[in-house]
This record gives sequence, C-alpha cells and structure tokens, in this order.
Amino acid sequence: MSNSGTTSENFANIILCGFMGTGKSTIGRIVASRLGWQFVDTDQVIETRQGRTIREIFEGTGEDAFRQLETDLCKELATWTNHVVATGGGIVLRPENRDLLRQAGMVICLEASAEEIFRRLQHATNRPLLSSPDPQQRIRELLEARAEAYGSLPYHLNTAGCKPSDTANLVIRLWKSRSRKHP
Repeated sequence: MSNSGTTSENFANIILCGFMGTGKSTIGRIVASRLGWQFVDTDQVIETRQGRTIREIFEGTGEDAFRQLETDLCKELATWTNHVVATGGGIVLRPENRDLLRQAGMVICLEASAEEIFRRLQHATNRPLLSSPDPQQRIRELLEARAEAYGSLPYHLNTAGCKPSDTANLVIRLWKSRSRKHP
C-alpha cells in the first residue's frame, strides 16, 4: 500500500481506479457492503443511461465519445456522498477526470501485473480494448500507456495474490486512516 497523501481530508466517497481486471468492482461491492454505502460502477451507469453496452458505444460512436460520457459522470460524482465507485479503467486518461475524481472522494488505484490481469480476463468477451490477436501484449501496451495517469493517483494498492475481502479491508483501513468523515 502506498500513498502520497499525509493529511486528513473529508472523503465523501471512495473511488477505485485502475486497469480492467484489478478488482475494482469486486472489491468495491465488498467495501460498500461493509460501510453500508452504495456501490456504483461507472461503466454500468453509462450503459444504463445510453441503453448500449460499452462495446456498442465504442463501435458506434468511438472511444472519444465514450470518454466524454465518463467525464460527464465524473462531474456528477462530486455531488454524491457515501458511495464506493468502481471506475472504468481508462477514466483517468483525461487530466480533468483525475481532478474531478479527487474532488469527489478518496481515489485509490488498484494494481496488478499484466500477467495477473491477463489470467483474470482471458475468458472475458466484453472488453473492447482487448479485441486483439495478442491480448496479453495489448494489456502490456495499455498499462505502459496509462502508467503516468495511474501513477499520478494519490493512493495505490496491489491486488495480486490478495483475496478481494483482504484488499477490501485495506481499502477501508486506508480510508479510515486518511478521512475525517468516518465515525
């Protein structure tokens, strides 16, 4: 667990970022349940609002249009409280989104190696960015391309080799240690 924050803040929400397959949704649901908060997956919100899957949005209007939908949702997050939010893996590509997420709550980047991510996602059919002849190489390329954006996030937890429930405990402990909001 690493962090660059040293002061206590009023974190109204916990926002889990990171590459696909790092456990954001699984861990987010556990954290929300343990805190008695609401769980929200930004990709699911976008799919519901658009009436299309992420793949259909990518294929129909392109990645830029999808990224704008993410930005619009990031603007809403600052008005929410008591939510655990699992973001799409690329939401932090726009600096504006990173700033908006920081305003909305504690931003934690979940991490895993390219090999671990591939192992977790190798049978997934709903990941448009992995539509490639060599998905493992594509994962490495995307991780490298996103390294600076992920690295700029304030808190980091590596999920490799950890049970989701244990990582959820770490998230809660980190939130309690850094937030003035908890009881």
